[in-house]
Parts: sequence; structure tokens; C-alpha cells
Amino acid sequence: MMKVFVVALIIVLYSLQSSAQTRKKVYDEEINPMEQIDKAVVKARAEGKFVMCQVGGNWCPWCLRFADFVTNDTDISSLINENFVYIHVNYNPHKTGGASSEKEQEEALMKRLNNAGRFGYPVFVVLNGDGNVIHIQDSSFLEEGQGYDKEKVLRFFNNWTPKVVNE
Repeated sequence: MMKVFVVALIIVLYSLQSSAQTRKKVYDEEINPMEQIDKAVVKARAEGKFVMCQVGGNWCPWCLRFADFVTNDTDISSLINENFVYIHVNYNPHKTGGASSEKEQEEALMKRLNNAGRFGYPVFVVLNGDGNVIHIQDSSFLEEGQGYDKEKVLRFFNNWTPKVVNE
């Protein structure tokens, strides 16, 4: 009986490790988020769009869930593509250690995004073509059960398009 238990435990642990390694990553942990935002602002300005920053990380299940949600819904993804330069800004509030320059960079990022992390993750920050924060959206208001509500998400994105904001 003990052998069966040990074998079952090994199988479960192996499958968990395999799924963790193949989990989709939408946040690039190697790029400088400040430079990522600067490039997105330049592109948005040139295209007459706003920048939509989804701030969070690959460590955040709700962040990954939202990324899948908007990617798999054509109404939402079309709305985003028409109006926003959408970026995933990597940030980990739970990270410990690291160089002091890394901590300074994280503090500078949160300062630039008007301390958006106070709402939890993911959090959405809308930047205009000048790179100024014009809205911060707490993602909990977009949730429904264990996922996101399409109508709430559409309402959020529609209320922050350049056309609506600039009218």
C-alpha cells in the first residue's frame, strides 16, 4: 500500500512540475519596464492610440487569466487593437532581495504609474500619447466568479478609448 502511495505522489509531483514549466508566460521578465513603456508611448502617439499597461507578472494567476481572456475574445481583442498599444508590464511586489538599483527601478516604475499597485494585480494603467497616466483600473471590478465578465471588460475599454476621452 505504501508503494502505491509513493508512486502516486511521484506522478502527481511530476505532473505539477511539468505543467508549471509549460505555463504560458505573457510578461517578459528580461526587459526594462520603463523602456518598454517609453517605446509603447512613442508607438501609441504615432498611431493615435493610448497605451494600456497590464501590470502584474507571470507569478499572478489572475494576470495570466486576463491575458487569455482578452486574447480569446475577438470583440475585446479587436477593441484593444484598434485603440491601444497593449503591453504587459512585469512587476513583482513580493520579490525579496535584489540589488538596490533593482529596487530603485521598481520604485520608479510604481511612481511613474501613480502607485497603481495599491489596487492589487493585475492592474490596468491607461497612458495618453504623452505618457501621462489618465486612468488606473482595479481589475477586481472586471471579475465574475473565477474569471472576467465580458460586458464589464468591454465597458472599461470602451470608456478609455482615445476617441471617447478626447471628445
